[in-house]
Amino acid sequence: MSRREVYRKDRVTVWFTPAGKDQMHVVASVAAGPADGGQACEDAYRHIADVLAREEMQIVHERLFGSLTARESVLEARGRALSASVAIRELPLTYIEGRPLWGEGPAGVQLHAVRPRQPDGVRTIYDGGVPCGRAWERSGGRFLLLQNIHGRSEGQTDAGDRESDATRMFERASRILLAQGASYRDVVQTWVYLSDILAWYDQFNQVRNAEYSKLGFEIGVSSTSDTGRLCLPASTGIRGENPFGAACVMDLLAIVGEPGAGPEIVYLSNVKQNEAYAYGSAFSRGACVREPDVTHIQVSGTAAIDESGTSLFPGDVRAQINRTLDTVEALVAQDGATLDDICEATVFLKRAEDAPVYREVAEERGLLEMPAVCVVGDVCRDELLFEMDGAAVVDRG
Repeated sequence: MSRREVYRKDRVTVWFTPAGKDQMHVVASVAAGPADGGQACEDAYRHIADVLAREEMQIVHERLFGSLTARESVLEARGRALSASVAIRELPLTYIEGRPLWGEGPAGVQLHAVRPRQPDGVRTIYDGGVPCGRAWERSGGRFLLLQNIHGRSEGQTDAGDRESDATRMFERASRILLAQGASYRDVVQTWVYLSDILAWYDQFNQVRNAEYSKLGFEIGVSSTSDTGRLCLPASTGIRGENPFGAACVMDLLAIVGEPGAGPEIVYLSNVKQNEAYAYGSAFSRGACVREPDVTHIQVSGTAAIDESGTSLFPGDVRAQINRTLDTVEALVAQDGATLDDICEATVFLKRAEDAPVYREVAEERGLLEMPAVCVVGDVCRDELLFEMDGAAVVDRG
């Protein structure tokens, strides 16, 4: 595959974006009501399975957004489509309630796939016999992608304490990484989905700060590498209910390389925003993963927040969308990318009725073909109506 392919059938669109010689990002966006959402999802997965087989690639990260009420039927549709070509029982799957614009059913799928250089070049990571991640090697480094990491105890039925849930989530992630010969200091990106985020986002940040401090991160202006750049993982923190009843659930990417070898990791600041740690959130605005053939730019969750940390344009969703896109554009430009290089994005709208405004802005900016899943969910501040995260790829030849 040398360039992006687009597949459309009925009310589903699937984008296949190559990333270097042997990687691919897949985004499927469903635009269907609850009556035909399951069929649209199955159509998307059937075509995805065909392309993966053609390209001899294996899934290393799979995330599905949709209403929790539709989870069982969506997973059945996925199973019917993939069972003939993929050992789906060995594949971890993150299912997050990013509700579709019409309320119920699937919203979309995001996949990252690689072509292994040996038959066993991609393996599944297990925790307690349950698939929880994938591991593979590229460019002299080991990549570890953990999924569905949460702090719920097996058999736990009570609501539990949110802060304790979050603490155990980070502790579990650290334990699994250590068992794989890595550490949390190797984490490049996290995606954290919080139940009822507006009720406890400040407390979550306090837990993360405490856990990161224990892990050796310095939270503050001194959290920099020898080059003077911030070296906290990039991150998304957004509302997303999960099927475990946990207060929060996390996916993460860690990369292990010998000093002076392996992919080059550079953590990014943004001239259009202040550092997130300045208002208590321990993450970088983005992270670059530079390999010989491709650079991935991981974009943290981004909203209309200015250089002083102030939320901009309260009540004006159009202005917030434009400001967010400007901010993402400035971030990815640091490594030679534009918004056209976005290979996967998640668009979060606080209100479903604002979707037409987003589409209008996307059309005005030539971004209607940006591979994105659009979902309804709260952002970390009540006045923020829009957020997006994503990744961009830059071919390095």
